Amino acid sequence: MRVPPGVTASDFSEALKQFAEAIGKEWVFTSDEDLDLYRDAYSPFWHEQEDHVVSAAVAPDGVEQVQKIVRIANIYKIPLWTISTGRNLAYGATSPALSGSVILDLKRMNRILEVNDRNHYALVEPGVSYFDLYQYIQEHNLKVWIDPADPGWGSPMGNALDRGGGRTPMRDHWSAVCGMEVVLANGEVMRTGMGALPGSKTWQQYKYGFGPYVDGIFSQSNFGVVTKMGIWLMPAPEAYFDGRVMVPQHDDLIPFVDTVCYLMNSNILRGTMMLESPVLDYRVSQGGAAFDMPGGPSVEEMNRLAKEKNLPYWAADLRFWGPKKVIEAQWEFVKQKFSEIPGATFKDGRSYVFPAEIKESAADVLVALGIPNLGVFGLIQGADGHLGFSPILPMTAEAIFEALKVYGELYAELGVSPKNQFAALPWSYYPRAFVLLFGVSIYRDREKNKKSREIFKRLVEVSAKHGWGEYRTHVAFMDTVADTYTFNNHALHRFHETLKDAVDPNGILSPGKSGIWPKRLRKEKA
Repeated sequence: MRVPPGVTASDFSEALKQFAEAIGKEWVFTSDEDLDLYRDAYSPFWHEQEDHVVSAAVAPDGVEQVQKIVRIANIYKIPLWTISTGRNLAYGATSPALSGSVILDLKRMNRILEVNDRNHYALVEPGVSYFDLYQYIQEHNLKVWIDPADPGWGSPMGNALDRGGGRTPMRDHWSAVCGMEVVLANGEVMRTGMGALPGSKTWQQYKYGFGPYVDGIFSQSNFGVVTKMGIWLMPAPEAYFDGRVMVPQHDDLIPFVDTVCYLMNSNILRGTMMLESPVLDYRVSQGGAAFDMPGGPSVEEMNRLAKEKNLPYWAADLRFWGPKKVIEAQWEFVKQKFSEIPGATFKDGRSYVFPAEIKESAADVLVALGIPNLGVFGLIQGADGHLGFSPILPMTAEAIFEALKVYGELYAELGVSPKNQFAALPWSYYPRAFVLLFGVSIYRDREKNKKSREIFKRLVEVSAKHGWGEYRTHVAFMDTVADTYTFNNHALHRFHETLKDAVDPNGILSPGKSGIWPKRLRKEKA
C-alpha cells in the first residue's frame, strides 16, 4: 500500500477506515487497478521514479461528506489533491503536485442546481461537465448558451478555477464566475459574495457582496475546496456570423493588431480570434518553420513568396453573435476599419439564424456555437500526448514579431523540429492580451521525455526573460513557473505562503498547487 509522505502506515490505515465510514467503503479507492486510473496519461515522467502517483482516492457525493473528509485529513495530516472531472490533460489531469497525495475526487458531485435564462446564469457543482450543462439546457429548452472549453468533457467549475478560456463573448471563464461555496481547510463551509447573506436573492447576479472580495484567492490555489459555483451564461443569440480578414504583407501586422485591439476594447469584437498566416502555413507545408529560425528567409523574401503564391501574409476569422441587424452593422464597421490597411481583403463566412441545423464538424466552430465536443484531440498527432505551455503576450504586432524570433532561436538551439509546433501564432482568449499555445510532445519513452522536459523548462526560462509569464502549467512544473514571478524577492509568492499558513495550517489541501507549499513541506520544494 502506498502511503502519503510524512504519514505513518498505521495512521493512513486509520484515516482510510474513517474515510470509508464517512462516505461509504465503495467510494474509497486503494487498489493498484483503481489508482492507475488517476495517473496522468500525459505525464512527462512516464515509467520514471519521479512520476506523480497517488496513495488513495476518495469520492464524496456532497458538501457534508467533503467536510468530513477534510476534518479526518486534518487529524492525520493527509494531503488531499482536489479534482473535478479530472480531464485537465496537458496540465496534469488527475495527478497531484505532491506524489502520494490522496485524490479528493468530486466527479460524483455533478448536480446542476439552477439554470436561469431570465438573468442568464447557472449554479453548478464541480462534477458537472460542459456536456452535462449543455444537455440540461437543451432538454429544458432554455434560452442560454454555455461557453465550452475545447474538450467538452471538462468541468465549467474546474476550468474557471484554472482561469481557462473559450470562444464566445463569455470566453474569459474566470470573469464569468459569480459566487462560490467553499469548504475551508478546517471543514467549515463559507459562501462568498452575496451568498454570505442568508436568503440572498442575488448570489449569482452580483459578484462582490460586502467587504473584501475574496473569490480570487480560490482560483489556481489550494486555500479551499469549491463545492458550488455561479457561472454567468450568454443569452441565446438570434444569429451568428463569421468573416475573414486578410492583409498582404509582413508589416501589415502592426495596423492589423492595432485594429483588432481597438475593436476588442470597444466591445465590437467579443470572441476569441486566432491569428493565422497562410504564407507561413505554406512554408511549413514545404518543410520550413512557422517561427523565424536562424538563417531563414528574410521579410522581403517572405513578402515575395506571399505575392507569388497569391497568399495573404496574415489573416483571422472574426466572429459575431447577436441580433442579425447588429451583426451586419458590426461586420460593415469592422471592414471599414480594416480597409485603412492597403490591400486588405474580406470574405464572408458562416451565417446562422437560430434555431438552425448545425452541419459544421470543425471543432473550433462548434465551440464558438456553444456546442461542446472533443474534436480538439484530433490536433495531437505523432506523440502519446503533450504538455501545455501557454505564455501571455502583449496584444501588439511587435510582441508577435519578437516571439517568432525568440522561439525560433530557442528551437534551433534545442534542436527541435520545426514541425514540433502546436501554435506559433497567438489567440485572444482574454480581452486585452494574447496567449501562445505550445504543445511539447510527450511519449512513453524516457529519453524523449527527458528532452521534452528540457524544452519545457527552457521555454519557461526564456519567456520569463522577455517578460512573458505562463498563466497556468502542468503540475510537474508549477514550482518552475512560480519561481519566475520574482518581483521584490518573490513578494507575491511569499504572500501566497502567508495565506496558506493562515487558512490551512496543517497543509492538507493540494500541497504544491501553483507552487504554494505548506510550511511543513517547504523543504521538499527545495
